[in-house]
Order: sequence, then structure tokens, then C-alpha cells
Amino acid sequence: MTDGPSRRAYLGGMGALLAAGLAGCSNALGDTDGTATGNETTTNATATTNTTSPTTAANATRSANGTTSPYTRVYRDTIQSVVLIDATTPAGPATGSGFVYRNGYVVTNEHVVSEASSVRVRFAEGGWRSASVVGTDVSSDLAVLEVSNKPGSATALPLVETRPPIGTEVVAIGNPYGRFDGSASAGIVSGVNRSIPAQNGYTIPDAIQTDAAVNPGNSGGPLMDLDSRVVGVINSGGGENIAFAISAALVERVVPALIEDGTYTHAYLGVASATMTPSLAEANGLDRTRGVYVDAVSRDGPAAGVFQGTEGRQQVEGGAVPTGGDVIVGVGGTAIDTRQELSSYLALNTSPGETVPVTVRRDGNRRTLDVTLGERPEREGAGIAGGEPTTPGETPTG
Repeated sequence: MTDGPSRRAYLGGMGALLAAGLAGCSNALGDTDGTATGNETTTNATATTNTTSPTTAANATRSANGTTSPYTRVYRDTIQSVVLIDATTPAGPATGSGFVYRNGYVVTNEHVVSEASSVRVRFAEGGWRSASVVGTDVSSDLAVLEVSNKPGSATALPLVETRPPIGTEVVAIGNPYGRFDGSASAGIVSGVNRSIPAQNGYTIPDAIQTDAAVNPGNSGGPLMDLDSRVVGVINSGGGENIAFAISAALVERVVPALIEDGTYTHAYLGVASATMTPSLAEANGLDRTRGVYVDAVSRDGPAAGVFQGTEGRQQVEGGAVPTGGDVIVGVGGTAIDTRQELSSYLALNTSPGETVPVTVRRDGNRRTLDVTLGERPEREGAGIAGGEPTTPGETPTG
């Protein structure tokens, strides 16, 4: 789906760079200025330099000994299973990308097909096919489609089983701007375990960062490694050298539930938190800056009466720094150093109704608290005591 007002609003936390280069879904008509206006995403004369045409990708340069480029091989292994998506939305036609998952279902981004009254897909061999939306999850920006008469050449793409190390070479395959079908761009994994914004105010954990060129219309397409495995589902891009993908681990967690039930329920801790900083450590009399500071606790959430939030403020270098909150340093026996690690652990290892041991530092002592996780509310911040966290740049963990 195109980058409408709600999509632009949720990207505000990522800054102007990400908002300007959002992969998003492209307007099917492809206008001309590279900006998102209303429910249209348009292109400019320079944008196409970031994509590789199907002909170029399929005939990539060969090495001196005549062997096929690894990028060409990945492209050939993958392209029959990648689709162009055309969705009819209240704001008009929009396009995105997707790929074949197990059992013949197609995975894409939630924002590509949300609110769509009808969806069609086109495989590499041509011809439009009708598709129905099986399930969506805004918190992970994932959706599943069921396609009528899928061609036999469109086989399921395998997903990586472990998080790729930084420096892994990757290929983004999709349909930038909705009209450069079957394009490929190459890069590396630039970062892992990133947090990126979801449209409902939460953050999507465990995201993969890449410098492969990603443009509007690439959303929902696969980010492949050179073993022709899906590293992640392309979600968004900013500028010429930064883009993000939903990790394969989160895909494998969410998509089977979408196929089975049409929805996915995320575990909910119910705290507003921030990664520890030197100022937080100094204000709270701590000798280490690892862990996650609990700033506020949801009034009626799972952590109510279990965790302790901010109780006061102390001046540090001219600023008022919160004090008195618990510092989470471990969950389920796994050490937690950052807020990103906490979010990823909860997303990939826990479920609503599960009781997990959480190790905290409180008043200079370590203690383990048992918390029974709840179901995440539809929107971030519901019932969080004290509202937004007081540490700049951080948002509630959920």
C-alpha cells in the first residue's frame, strides 16, 4: 500500500532520512517527484539509478574464469518465487512485493495490503492472479496472502536459521516503484537487532539493516543471502545506503500463526524503558551502564506490582535524570544489556500467559522477579503510568 498519512506519521520516530526513503508500496501509476503525497508514492529521475533491471541482474558480469556471478545465481534461484502485488485500497491502487513461503502462501508487509478490498499478484512468468489476505500483523508489519493457481515454478524460498553476521553479502529482489519489475540490488548486512517503528506505535525488534538499495515498491520482497536463503522481509529504506528488513526469525515466529489463525498475539511486559546510559547510571549510583532502566509501569499490566518505576529525579550535568526504577539485566537466564535485546528476547522467545524470571538491580541489589506476560494492547502506551519515557530517544518496550 502507498505511503499515506498514517504511514508517514509512524516513520517520524525514524527521522526525515528514513521517511524520505521509505521502501513502502509504490503508487501503481508511478508519478514523478519521489515524495509521498496522500496515498501516492512517486519517483524521480535519479531514483532508478539505485535499482538493477531484470536484464542486468540476470546477465550480471562474469569473473575472469567465466563462472556465473553469485548475484546472478541468487537472482535465478529466487525470481520465480517473487511477486509484484497490486492492491486496491480506499485511497486508490498501490503496489508492493512479496515471495512464496511454505505451503504456497505469499509473505509480504502488512502495510502493503492493509485495508485492501482486492489484491492481485503477478509472478515472473507473467499473468495476474487473484489473491486473498489470510492474515496480517501490524506489530511486525507482516502479512500472508493465498494465491489462486500459483505456477509450479514458484517454489517456497528457504529462510536462514540463524541471525546473519554483519558483513554478510545480500541481494534485495523486488519491484521498486511498482514498474521496475524483478529488480535486484546488492549490499551487505550492515547491522542486526535493530528496532524500527511499527504503525501502531510499538517497535519491531530484531530487524536487519542493509546498505542494499531499497526503494518504494520493494516492501515485502525478500532480502537474500548468497546461499539463496531469505535473511528478511524488506520493510523500509532511507537514503542510498540504509534499509531495513523484518528478520527471518521474527517471520518464522509470526507467519505460521497468521496462516493458522489470521492473527498473531505478542507477549506484553507493560513497561516504558530505556537502555542504560552513563547519566542514568550516575544518577542511580550504579557502577555499570548495562541493562534496561524501567521508567514507568503499566497500571493494569503484567508488571504492575512487580517492577518499580521512576520515583524521583536527580540533576546530572544540568539535566534532570530519572531515579529509583528497576534495571533489568536478564530474562529467562539470558543476559540483557540493551533495550533492543530485551525487545528481541520477548518477541522471539516468549508468549502471552508464560511466566518468565526477570533479573533486576534494585537499590543496589540483584533480585529475580517472576512475571506472567500478558497480551499486547492494540496500540503502544495503553495504561503506561507516567506516559512517555523520560530518556530522550527511547520508546516503551511493550
